[in-house]
Amino acid sequence: MRILFVGGEDSLPSDLVSLVSDMDDSWQVQRAADGMAATALITDAPQDVVVVAPTLPDMPVATLLGQIRTLRPETSRIAVFGGQPPARVLSLAHRFLPLPVGEAQLLEAIGSLEELRELLDNPDLRERIGKIEKLPSPPQTYLALAHALESDEDSNANDVAQLIAGDPAIAAKVLQLCNSAYFSAGRTITDLRSAVTRLGMATMRDLVLASEVFASPARSDLDRPAMQQRALLASQLARRMLPDSSAELGATAALLADIGLLLPGVRDERAPIETQLADAPGHTEAGAYLLGLWGLPMPIIEAVAFQRDPVRAGTRSFWITGAVHVATALAAGEAIREDYLQHTGVLDKLAGWRAHAERLRGVEEAPAA
Repeated sequence: MRILFVGGEDSLPSDLVSLVSDMDDSWQVQRAADGMAATALITDAPQDVVVVAPTLPDMPVATLLGQIRTLRPETSRIAVFGGQPPARVLSLAHRFLPLPVGEAQLLEAIGSLEELRELLDNPDLRERIGKIEKLPSPPQTYLALAHALESDEDSNANDVAQLIAGDPAIAAKVLQLCNSAYFSAGRTITDLRSAVTRLGMATMRDLVLASEVFASPARSDLDRPAMQQRALLASQLARRMLPDSSAELGATAALLADIGLLLPGVRDERAPIETQLADAPGHTEAGAYLLGLWGLPMPIIEAVAFQRDPVRAGTRSFWITGAVHVATALAAGEAIREDYLQHTGVLDKLAGWRAHAERLRGVEEAPAA
Protein backbone atom coordinates (compact mmCIF):
# COMPACT_ATOMS: atom_id res chain seq x y z
CA MET A 1 0.00 0.00 0.00
CA ARG A 2 1.62 3.26 -1.20
CA ILE A 3 0.53 6.35 0.73
CA LEU A 4 1.53 9.93 -0.13
CA PHE A 5 1.00 12.89 2.20
CA VAL A 6 1.02 16.33 0.57
CA GLY A 7 1.32 19.52 2.63
CA GLY A 8 3.01 21.15 5.58
CA GLU A 9 3.41 20.60 9.29
CA ASP A 10 0.48 22.84 10.24
CA SER A 11 -2.12 20.28 9.11
CA LEU A 12 -0.11 17.07 8.56
CA PRO A 13 2.50 17.01 11.35
CA SER A 14 5.51 14.72 11.03
CA ASP A 15 4.57 12.61 14.04
CA LEU A 16 1.24 11.80 12.40
CA VAL A 17 2.94 10.78 9.14
CA SER A 18 5.47 8.71 11.11
CA LEU A 19 2.66 6.97 12.97
CA VAL A 20 1.13 5.85 9.68
CA SER A 21 4.54 4.74 8.39
CA ASP A 22 5.15 2.61 11.50
CA MET A 23 1.68 1.12 11.62
CA ASP A 24 2.09 -1.56 8.95
CA ASP A 25 5.24 -2.93 7.33
CA SER A 26 3.42 -3.18 4.00
CA TRP A 27 2.58 0.56 3.98
CA GLN A 28 5.11 2.59 2.01
CA VAL A 29 4.74 6.21 3.10
CA GLN A 30 6.15 9.29 1.35
CA ARG A 31 5.72 13.00 1.85
CA ALA A 32 5.70 15.97 -0.54
CA ALA A 33 5.83 19.57 0.68
CA ASP A 34 3.90 21.01 -2.27
CA GLY A 35 1.87 20.19 -5.35
CA MET A 36 4.77 20.15 -7.79
CA ALA A 37 6.75 17.65 -5.70
CA ALA A 38 3.63 15.51 -5.31
CA THR A 39 2.97 15.55 -9.05
CA ALA A 40 6.53 14.41 -9.72
CA LEU A 41 6.20 11.50 -7.29
CA ILE A 42 2.82 10.48 -8.71
CA THR A 43 4.15 10.64 -12.27
CA ASP A 44 7.12 8.49 -11.31
CA ALA A 45 5.18 5.74 -9.49
CA PRO A 46 1.55 4.81 -8.75
CA GLN A 47 0.10 5.70 -5.35
CA ASP A 48 -2.76 3.88 -3.66
CA VAL A 49 -3.80 6.75 -1.35
CA VAL A 50 -2.99 10.46 -1.39
CA VAL A 51 -3.79 12.67 1.62
CA VAL A 52 -3.78 16.40 0.72
CA ALA A 53 -3.61 19.32 3.17
CA PRO A 54 -6.18 22.16 3.05
CA THR A 55 -3.74 24.54 1.36
CA LEU A 56 -0.60 24.12 -0.71
CA PRO A 57 2.11 26.75 -1.24
CA ASP A 58 2.22 26.47 -5.04
CA MET A 59 -1.22 25.54 -6.36
CA PRO A 60 -4.89 25.17 -5.37
CA VAL A 61 -5.78 21.81 -3.82
CA ALA A 62 -8.35 21.22 -6.58
CA THR A 63 -5.60 21.57 -9.20
CA LEU A 64 -3.52 18.85 -7.60
CA LEU A 65 -6.53 16.57 -7.14
CA GLY A 66 -7.38 17.04 -10.82
CA GLN A 67 -3.83 16.14 -11.82
CA ILE A 68 -3.96 13.01 -9.68
CA ARG A 69 -7.23 12.02 -11.34
CA THR A 70 -5.63 12.42 -14.77
CA LEU A 71 -2.28 10.78 -13.99
CA ARG A 72 -3.39 8.04 -11.60
CA PRO A 73 -7.18 7.70 -11.64
CA GLU A 74 -6.97 4.52 -9.56
CA THR A 75 -5.57 6.48 -6.60
CA SER A 76 -7.89 7.13 -3.64
CA ARG A 77 -7.95 10.87 -2.93
CA ILE A 78 -8.40 12.15 0.65
CA ALA A 79 -8.70 15.89 1.31
CA VAL A 80 -8.18 17.48 4.73
CA PHE A 81 -10.33 20.53 5.49
CA GLY A 82 -11.20 22.69 8.44
CA GLY A 83 -14.60 23.80 7.16
CA GLN A 84 -16.78 23.27 4.11
CA PRO A 85 -14.56 22.25 1.16
CA PRO A 86 -14.90 24.24 -2.09
CA ALA A 87 -17.30 22.77 -4.64
CA ARG A 88 -14.50 21.75 -7.00
CA VAL A 89 -12.71 19.87 -4.23
CA LEU A 90 -15.98 18.17 -3.28
CA SER A 91 -16.26 16.79 -6.81
CA LEU A 92 -12.63 15.59 -6.95
CA ALA A 93 -11.88 14.16 -3.51
CA HIS A 94 -13.20 10.76 -2.49
CA ARG A 95 -13.11 11.35 1.23
CA PHE A 96 -12.68 14.21 3.68
CA LEU A 97 -10.97 14.39 7.05
CA PRO A 98 -11.60 17.33 9.41
CA LEU A 99 -8.89 19.42 11.06
CA PRO A 100 -7.20 18.65 13.33
CA VAL A 101 -6.64 15.19 11.85
CA GLY A 102 -7.05 12.55 14.56
CA GLU A 103 -4.75 9.53 14.61
CA ALA A 104 -7.56 7.00 14.88
CA GLN A 105 -9.59 8.67 12.15
CA LEU A 106 -6.66 8.76 9.73
CA LEU A 107 -5.67 5.16 10.38
CA GLU A 108 -9.28 4.04 9.97
CA ALA A 109 -9.58 5.88 6.66
CA ILE A 110 -6.41 4.35 5.22
CA GLY A 111 -7.14 0.90 6.63
CA SER A 112 -10.66 0.86 5.23
CA LEU A 113 -9.37 1.82 1.77
CA GLU A 114 -6.92 -1.08 1.93
CA GLU A 115 -9.75 -3.41 2.95
CA LEU A 116 -11.86 -2.08 0.07
CA ARG A 117 -9.11 -2.92 -2.43
CA GLU A 118 -8.89 -6.43 -1.03
CA LEU A 119 -12.68 -6.94 -1.21
CA LEU A 120 -12.99 -5.55 -4.76
CA ASP A 121 -9.66 -6.48 -6.30
CA ASN A 122 -10.48 -4.99 -9.67
CA PRO A 123 -7.92 -2.49 -11.05
CA ASP A 124 -10.10 -1.72 -14.08
CA LEU A 125 -13.01 -0.78 -11.81
CA ARG A 126 -10.80 1.53 -9.72
CA GLU A 127 -9.44 3.23 -12.83
CA ARG A 128 -12.83 3.71 -14.49
CA ILE A 129 -14.42 5.23 -11.41
CA GLY A 130 -11.34 7.34 -10.73
CA LYS A 131 -11.61 8.89 -14.21
CA ILE A 132 -15.20 10.06 -13.76
CA GLU A 133 -15.15 13.84 -14.01
CA LYS A 134 -17.99 14.51 -11.57
CA LEU A 135 -18.35 11.78 -8.99
CA PRO A 136 -21.32 12.06 -6.65
CA SER A 137 -20.01 13.90 -3.60
CA PRO A 138 -19.93 12.19 -0.22
CA PRO A 139 -23.22 12.93 1.58
CA GLN A 140 -21.96 15.60 3.96
CA THR A 141 -25.13 16.11 6.01
CA TYR A 142 -25.60 12.35 6.45
CA LEU A 143 -21.98 11.81 7.48
CA ALA A 144 -22.15 14.72 9.93
CA LEU A 145 -25.39 13.37 11.36
CA ALA A 146 -24.02 9.84 11.67
CA HIS A 147 -20.90 11.18 13.39
CA ALA A 148 -22.98 13.26 15.80
CA LEU A 149 -25.18 10.31 16.74
CA GLU A 150 -22.17 8.03 17.22
CA SER A 151 -20.16 10.49 19.31
CA ASP A 152 -23.05 11.77 21.44
CA GLU A 153 -25.68 9.24 22.45
CA ASP A 154 -27.62 12.04 24.15
CA SER A 155 -28.28 13.91 20.90
CA ASN A 156 -31.91 15.04 20.96
CA ALA A 157 -34.48 15.92 18.34
CA ASN A 158 -33.53 19.61 18.45
CA ASP A 159 -29.84 18.84 17.81
CA VAL A 160 -30.64 16.59 14.86
CA ALA A 161 -33.18 19.02 13.39
CA GLN A 162 -30.69 21.90 13.58
CA LEU A 163 -28.00 19.87 11.86
CA ILE A 164 -30.33 18.93 8.99
CA ALA A 165 -31.61 22.50 8.72
CA GLY A 166 -28.05 23.62 7.98
CA ASP A 167 -28.66 22.53 4.38
CA PRO A 168 -32.06 24.01 3.39
CA ALA A 169 -32.28 22.01 0.14
CA ILE A 170 -31.72 18.72 1.95
CA ALA A 171 -34.09 19.77 4.74
CA ALA A 172 -36.86 20.38 2.20
CA LYS A 173 -36.31 17.00 0.55
CA VAL A 174 -36.29 15.25 3.94
CA LEU A 175 -39.64 16.81 4.85
CA GLN A 176 -41.02 15.74 1.48
CA LEU A 177 -40.00 12.13 2.18
CA CYS A 178 -41.34 12.31 5.73
CA ASN A 179 -44.76 13.11 4.28
CA SER A 180 -44.76 10.21 1.84
CA ALA A 181 -47.26 7.46 2.59
CA TYR A 182 -44.53 5.14 3.93
CA PHE A 183 -43.83 7.42 6.87
CA SER A 184 -46.61 9.93 7.47
CA ALA A 185 -49.54 7.52 8.05
CA GLY A 186 -51.78 10.29 6.76
CA ARG A 187 -50.53 12.87 9.29
CA THR A 188 -48.76 15.91 7.87
CA ILE A 189 -45.28 16.53 9.26
CA THR A 190 -44.48 20.23 9.05
CA ASP A 191 -41.12 20.62 10.83
CA LEU A 192 -37.92 18.67 11.25
CA ARG A 193 -38.12 18.37 15.03
CA SER A 194 -41.53 16.72 14.80
CA ALA A 195 -40.20 14.45 12.08
CA VAL A 196 -37.31 13.28 14.26
CA THR A 197 -39.60 12.74 17.24
CA ARG A 198 -42.19 10.81 15.26
CA LEU A 199 -39.91 8.73 13.03
CA GLY A 200 -36.86 8.25 15.25
CA MET A 201 -33.20 9.09 14.79
CA ALA A 202 -32.28 6.06 12.69
CA THR A 203 -35.09 6.51 10.16
CA MET A 204 -34.34 10.23 9.91
CA ARG A 205 -30.68 9.46 9.22
CA ASP A 206 -31.67 7.20 6.32
CA LEU A 207 -34.06 9.80 4.91
CA VAL A 208 -31.25 12.36 4.98
CA LEU A 209 -29.07 9.86 3.13
CA ALA A 210 -31.76 9.22 0.50
CA SER A 211 -32.30 12.94 0.03
CA GLU A 212 -28.61 13.61 -0.55
CA VAL A 213 -27.82 10.58 -2.70
CA PHE A 214 -30.75 10.88 -5.09
CA ALA A 215 -30.16 14.62 -5.51
CA SER A 216 -26.84 13.83 -7.20
CA PRO A 217 -26.58 15.46 -10.65
CA ALA A 218 -24.15 12.84 -11.96
CA ARG A 219 -26.62 11.46 -14.54
CA SER A 220 -29.68 13.01 -16.11
CA ASP A 221 -31.09 9.94 -17.90
CA LEU A 222 -32.46 8.20 -14.80
CA ASP A 223 -35.94 8.09 -13.32
CA ARG A 224 -34.77 9.31 -9.92
CA PRO A 225 -38.21 9.33 -8.22
CA ALA A 226 -38.69 5.68 -9.20
CA MET A 227 -35.18 4.79 -8.01
CA GLN A 228 -35.79 6.55 -4.72
CA GLN A 229 -39.15 4.86 -4.24
CA ARG A 230 -37.63 1.43 -4.90
CA ALA A 231 -34.75 2.19 -2.53
CA LEU A 232 -37.08 3.26 0.29
CA LEU A 233 -39.17 0.13 -0.14
CA ALA A 234 -36.08 -2.10 -0.10
CA SER A 235 -34.80 -0.30 2.99
CA GLN A 236 -38.04 -0.89 4.87
CA LEU A 237 -38.03 -4.56 3.91
CA ALA A 238 -34.39 -5.17 4.86
CA ARG A 239 -34.90 -3.56 8.26
CA ARG A 240 -37.72 -6.03 8.99
CA MET A 241 -35.67 -9.09 7.99
CA LEU A 242 -32.82 -8.56 10.44
CA PRO A 243 -32.44 -8.50 14.24
CA ASP A 244 -32.25 -5.12 15.95
CA SER A 245 -28.45 -5.27 16.14
CA SER A 246 -28.17 -5.41 12.33
CA ALA A 247 -31.39 -3.75 11.19
CA GLU A 248 -29.97 -0.27 10.60
CA LEU A 249 -26.95 -1.52 8.65
CA GLY A 250 -29.29 -3.60 6.48
CA ALA A 251 -31.70 -0.72 5.93
CA THR A 252 -28.89 1.62 4.89
CA ALA A 253 -27.33 -0.97 2.58
CA ALA A 254 -30.66 -1.62 0.86
CA LEU A 255 -31.24 2.12 0.50
CA LEU A 256 -27.88 2.44 -1.30
CA ALA A 257 -28.03 -0.80 -3.27
CA ASP A 258 -28.46 0.89 -6.67
CA ILE A 259 -26.22 3.90 -6.09
CA GLY A 260 -23.89 2.64 -8.81
CA LEU A 261 -26.54 3.56 -11.39
CA LEU A 262 -25.77 7.23 -10.65
CA LEU A 263 -22.30 6.78 -12.16
CA PRO A 264 -21.78 7.42 -15.89
CA GLY A 265 -20.53 4.53 -18.00
CA VAL A 266 -21.85 1.87 -15.63
CA ARG A 267 -23.92 -1.10 -16.72
CA ASP A 268 -27.36 -1.66 -15.20
CA GLU A 269 -27.23 -5.32 -14.22
CA ARG A 270 -31.02 -5.60 -14.35
CA ALA A 271 -31.23 -4.46 -17.98
CA PRO A 272 -30.57 -6.68 -21.01
CA ILE A 273 -26.84 -6.93 -21.70
CA GLU A 274 -27.30 -6.39 -25.43
CA THR A 275 -28.59 -2.84 -24.82
CA GLN A 276 -25.44 -1.77 -22.95
CA LEU A 277 -21.67 -1.70 -23.20
CA ALA A 278 -20.63 -5.25 -22.42
CA ASP A 279 -17.27 -4.26 -20.92
CA ALA A 280 -18.71 -1.57 -18.64
CA PRO A 281 -18.50 -2.29 -14.90
CA GLY A 282 -21.71 -3.54 -13.31
CA HIS A 283 -23.59 -1.13 -11.08
CA THR A 284 -23.38 -3.27 -7.93
CA GLU A 285 -19.58 -3.42 -7.62
CA ALA A 286 -19.24 0.14 -8.94
CA GLY A 287 -21.65 1.37 -6.29
CA ALA A 288 -19.92 -0.63 -3.57
CA TYR A 289 -16.57 0.86 -4.55
CA LEU A 290 -17.98 4.40 -4.41
CA LEU A 291 -19.37 3.73 -0.93
CA GLY A 292 -15.99 2.40 0.12
CA LEU A 293 -14.32 5.59 -1.07
CA TRP A 294 -16.82 7.54 1.03
CA GLY A 295 -15.91 5.49 4.09
CA LEU A 296 -19.17 3.66 4.79
CA PRO A 297 -18.98 0.48 6.93
CA MET A 298 -17.65 -2.66 5.27
CA PRO A 299 -20.83 -4.74 5.84
CA ILE A 300 -22.75 -2.18 3.77
CA ILE A 301 -20.12 -2.22 1.01
CA GLU A 302 -20.12 -6.01 0.89
CA ALA A 303 -23.91 -6.19 0.79
CA VAL A 304 -24.13 -3.70 -2.09
CA ALA A 305 -21.37 -5.48 -4.03
CA PHE A 306 -22.81 -8.99 -3.67
CA GLN A 307 -26.54 -8.24 -3.53
CA ARG A 308 -27.31 -10.17 -6.72
CA ASP A 309 -25.26 -13.21 -5.69
CA PRO A 310 -25.15 -13.32 -1.87
CA VAL A 311 -23.20 -16.57 -1.89
CA ARG A 312 -20.13 -14.52 -2.85
CA ALA A 313 -20.19 -12.78 0.52
CA GLY A 314 -18.85 -15.97 2.07
CA THR A 315 -21.02 -15.84 5.20
CA ARG A 316 -22.81 -19.05 6.13
CA SER A 317 -25.72 -17.31 7.81
CA PHE A 318 -28.43 -14.99 6.52
CA TRP A 319 -27.13 -11.54 7.35
CA ILE A 320 -26.98 -8.10 5.75
CA THR A 321 -26.03 -9.25 2.25
CA GLY A 322 -28.85 -11.80 2.27
CA ALA A 323 -31.38 -9.27 3.47
CA VAL A 324 -30.33 -6.77 0.80
CA HIS A 325 -30.55 -9.49 -1.86
CA VAL A 326 -34.14 -10.36 -0.89
CA ALA A 327 -35.24 -6.76 -0.26
CA THR A 328 -33.93 -5.37 -3.54
CA ALA A 329 -35.32 -8.32 -5.51
CA LEU A 330 -38.77 -7.88 -3.96
CA ALA A 331 -38.65 -4.11 -4.55
CA ALA A 332 -37.68 -4.60 -8.21
CA GLY A 333 -39.92 -7.62 -8.89
CA GLU A 334 -36.95 -9.91 -9.58
CA ALA A 335 -36.25 -13.57 -8.88
CA ILE A 336 -34.84 -14.49 -5.46
CA ARG A 337 -32.11 -17.08 -4.88
CA GLU A 338 -34.28 -19.58 -3.04
CA ASP A 339 -31.41 -22.07 -2.96
CA TYR A 340 -29.45 -19.53 -0.92
CA LEU A 341 -32.39 -18.98 1.43
CA GLN A 342 -32.74 -22.74 1.84
CA HIS A 343 -29.02 -23.06 2.62
CA THR A 344 -29.16 -20.29 5.23
CA GLY A 345 -32.34 -21.63 6.85
CA VAL A 346 -34.75 -18.77 6.14
CA LEU A 347 -36.71 -20.01 3.11
CA ASP A 348 -39.81 -20.47 5.28
CA LYS A 349 -39.84 -16.69 5.91
CA LEU A 350 -39.99 -15.71 2.25
CA ALA A 351 -43.80 -15.83 1.98
CA GLY A 352 -44.13 -13.44 4.91
CA TRP A 353 -41.56 -11.07 3.41
CA ARG A 354 -43.43 -11.11 0.08
CA ALA A 355 -46.68 -10.31 1.84
CA HIS A 356 -45.07 -7.43 3.72
CA ALA A 357 -43.69 -6.03 0.46
CA GLU A 358 -47.17 -6.08 -1.04
CA ARG A 359 -48.60 -4.32 2.03
CA LEU A 360 -45.96 -1.59 1.74
CA ARG A 361 -46.73 -1.16 -1.94
CA GLY A 362 -50.40 -0.81 -1.08
CA VAL A 363 -49.61 1.86 1.49
CA GLU A 364 -47.53 3.85 -0.98
CA GLU A 365 -50.11 3.58 -3.77
CA ALA A 366 -53.00 4.59 -1.54
CA PRO A 367 -53.77 8.33 -1.47
CA ALA A 368 -52.76 10.10 1.73
CA ALA A 369 -55.65 10.87 4.06
